[in-house]
Amino acid sequence: MNKPFQQQRRTLLKRIVQYSALGLFALSAPFVGSLVQNSQAQTRPGINTKSVSLAYQTSGDIVKIRGAVEPRLKALGISVNWIPFPAGPQLLEAMNANRVDIGSVGESPPIFAQAAGAQLVYISGRKPSKGQSQAIIVQKDSPIKKVADLKGKKIVFQRGSSAHYLVLRALKEAGLKISDVQSISLTPAEARDAFLQKKIDAWAVWDPNLAYVQKNAGARTLRDSARISTQGGFYLARRDFATKNPEVVRIFLEEVDKLGEWAEKNPSEVAKILAPELKLDVSLLEGVARRRTFRLTKLTPSVIAEQQRVADEYFEAKLIPRKLDIREFLLSPEQYQASTPKRLL
Repeated sequence: MNKPFQQQRRTLLKRIVQYSALGLFALSAPFVGSLVQNSQAQTRPGINTKSVSLAYQTSGDIVKIRGAVEPRLKALGISVNWIPFPAGPQLLEAMNANRVDIGSVGESPPIFAQAAGAQLVYISGRKPSKGQSQAIIVQKDSPIKKVADLKGKKIVFQRGSSAHYLVLRALKEAGLKISDVQSISLTPAEARDAFLQKKIDAWAVWDPNLAYVQKNAGARTLRDSARISTQGGFYLARRDFATKNPEVVRIFLEEVDKLGEWAEKNPSEVAKILAPELKLDVSLLEGVARRRTFRLTKLTPSVIAEQQRVADEYFEAKLIPRKLDIREFLLSPEQYQASTPKRLL
């Protein structure tokens, strides 16, 4: 906002208040206050938007359900729009199409998106779990007893998701390549139906669908993701949005991390929050909450190096068309200083 316009606004507000006092304008104090607040919001450094589109995955996002970020952003005159997605690949596809500004995914979706030319940046890490919330599973009476037995079998997962990387690494551990199995890409909801109908041999999936079939179908785990993805997931943003709105990004991450700290200390309460949204039993979701992580982590050199290793593995397996340099999808040190909560610097 330029100086002449600012001066005009101040003059207008001054006259409105003066005329109101004389009874010429019947304006309420809240109305005048809102004009002042809106003026302040539009001139605040690091904010160049009146709305933000946030993505969430339908597997359960307590940030969205609790409305954790809305109060602080709306106080700045910024409206919040939440958009649902079945998994990370669809979420980042929408971000690349400018439909989403900020979203959270596992380690793999950014790599596939970046290989396709998406202009995205990593804005924060997500604390890694112990690996129990994601697994390759089979029917309880399946003759498949170990990962090596998957050779030639049908295995379902969402292409480009963290489950894709779990399959890639688990097969490698067993001396197999991903070309040694019949890979079928389905969304989690589609795959759950196919698994329950016993139409597929194996499924790589994450909670809460994993917990659901473990409890209701006796699904047996061949390999979970322990010691496979050690860097955790990420929050990403459109590069253009992040560079123009560092204050919005910082506020968003502060509220996510604050809620995450509470969630890790209160899994029973998290389950109660998730139950109406996911339409699952609280007892099942309490188990989900206990093996899930919620806090954010720093984008340390080791986290970036691990993400680079994952990208290299995808390239070596000919699953992405070009070799990536993860550093190309980072902000500058100065930009991170402006957009990152102090705890994460």
